[in-house]
Amino acid sequence: MENNIDIVNPKIDRYLDSLLPEREPWFLEMERMAEEQNFPAVGPQVGMLLEILARSINAKRIMELGSGFGYSGLWFARALPPDGYLLLSDFEEKNKHLAEENFKRAGKSSIMEFRVGDALTLLEQEKGPYDLIFNDVDKEFYPQVIEPVYRLLRKGGLFVTDNTLWYGKVAEKPAPNDNVTHFVQEFNNRLKAHKGFLTTQLPLRDGISISIKIKE
Repeated sequence: MENNIDIVNPKIDRYLDSLLPEREPWFLEMERMAEEQNFPAVGPQVGMLLEILARSINAKRIMELGSGFGYSGLWFARALPPDGYLLLSDFEEKNKHLAEENFKRAGKSSIMEFRVGDALTLLEQEKGPYDLIFNDVDKEFYPQVIEPVYRLLRKGGLFVTDNTLWYGKVAEKPAPNDNVTHFVQEFNNRLKAHKGFLTTQLPLRDGISISIKIKE
């Protein structure tokens, strides 16, 4: 993409990487796979944040919208108790099989379920409450997931979304043909105005929004 900016100074980014604890072999293999395939996995800095957020609210039920091959899901799985539940989703069947293999290697298969299909349809079909919902679907659907997610979260639950600073493009007026940036900006503005969510934005990697549900 043109005119992208580094959200985090590269020197600081390398320093943050150096502070990460040693990761299990399956995480390292998945990171190599993501790099080789140019797949936008959240990476270990965000992964650690996801685990900490889930642990901080004693999450037992977590849903992911746009799970890929299960990288971010495994960070959540580390935070869940043995009787926890993690619902993964993606529109590609091949990612389901890859995620199931990765969870099997990590010994976390018993707490996960993977559904293939459209995230908005999944949200309509699901019944809550969930403790945490992670959003990483295609950006054009970002504004549409807010209200269904709000319905499914418990009070005090967290709504976490990836790529909310979108290569720094959200800080400028989008080009006429840049619909993706427009959708991300709309999403951020809707969260800002939402009476039932309290939201902050973290300039980590490509931006992470964290919203807590404050009203039923």
